[in-house]
Amino acid sequence: MENNRPKVGVGVAIIKDGKVLLGKRKNAHGEGTWSFPGGHLEYQETWADCAIRETFEETGLSIKNVRFGTVTNDIFPKEGKHYVTIIMISDYDSGSLRNMEPDKCEKWEWFTWESLPNTLFASIENLLGDNYNPFSQ
Repeated sequence: MENNRPKVGVGVAIIKDGKVLLGKRKNAHGEGTWSFPGGHLEYQETWADCAIRETFEETGLSIKNVRFGTVTNDIFPKEGKHYVTIIMISDYDSGSLRNMEPDKCEKWEWFTWESLPNTLFASIENLLGDNYNPFSQ
C-alpha cells in the first residue's frame, strides 16, 4: 500500500568543538529520545539544502561544509513508521543556539560522541550499531 512506504528524513550531525548537537524530542515519534536536528526531505530539495533549512528552522544556527555521511533504515514499530534517514555531516558556522520549535523539542545540548545520552533516536542507535562515527568522516 502506498501509505505504508518509508518516508525520507534528513538528520544533521553538526560538529562544533569536538561535540555534536542533539535535541530531546517531544510530541512526535521517538518522544523522549535525543536526535540530530533534521526533518523531512521536501520535493525537489537537495539533501544539503534540507540539512541547512532544517538546522536553521530548529536551532537558529547556520552550518557549513555540509556533506553526506551515511544512511540508516529506521523502523518505529510502536508508531507504525518507517524512515530512510540520510545523515548529513556539517560544521557549525554561526548563530546562537536557540530552541526554535519548543513544541517539538524540549532542549538542545552538545555531546561528545563518547558520552551520548542513554535514550537515543533510532537513527543514532543504528549509527552506533554500525560503528559509525561522524567525527571520522
